[in-house]
Amino acid sequence: MKRMIRVASALALVGSTCTAAGAESIGDVFDRVSRSVVVIRTLERKVAASGDRQLMSVPGQGSGVIISADGKVLTAAHVVDVAEAIHVEFPGGRRISARVIASEPDADVSLLQLQQVPTDAVVARVGDSDRVRIGEQVFIVGAPYGISHTLTVGYVSGRHQPGRVWDRFTLAEFLQTDAAINQGNSGGPMFNMAGEVIGVVSHNISKSGGSEGLGFVVTSNLALDILQGRRARW
Repeated sequence: MKRMIRVASALALVGSTCTAAGAESIGDVFDRVSRSVVVIRTLERKVAASGDRQLMSVPGQGSGVIISADGKVLTAAHVVDVAEAIHVEFPGGRRISARVIASEPDADVSLLQLQQVPTDAVVARVGDSDRVRIGEQVFIVGAPYGISHTLTVGYVSGRHQPGRVWDRFTLAEFLQTDAAINQGNSGGPMFNMAGEVIGVVSHNISKSGGSEGLGFVVTSNLALDILQGRRARW
């Protein structure tokens, strides 16, 4: 009987080791999905600081993710809503013009359409954010401070229904995360460990304005429901 127990324990240990060895690391998943992430560069018209009411073009920058083979890019509304020109920058530096085809500022989500789609474009898979659990490991890819394809890692630390976090985004359902979010991350994707997009980076709440505060990401289900009506369209 003791020998049978030892054999069974050894088999269980071998099985768990194989499972762990077969699982993808964060680095593996990042390599697989990172090329679906893009930098969004904008030009906005603002009144010059001189006070003479003269308008000037001001550059802006955020992140986004390609979610369809025909060139649709998911991002945050506040990145593009007042832009007069939008260019999407791919890994390697190629830039392609884009336009807003759907937007909901109250949920902080927008959908862009590329003027053309590169032949080597990588499309991310959008996951079911309703299945995301608090405590689940996640990672964010974006361009904080303009440094493209930067990875930050953390956990889902909360889920908040619309109107519970910030009055500015009354329609947004948020996942809260401790993964670092800095200026330039806005609009970028939050991935689960299966490499699926489960949220769109919106903002963080911080006393200093840095990444040490609380990060908030609009859920992928709400983003797609608002921008395209139903997931089935994808």
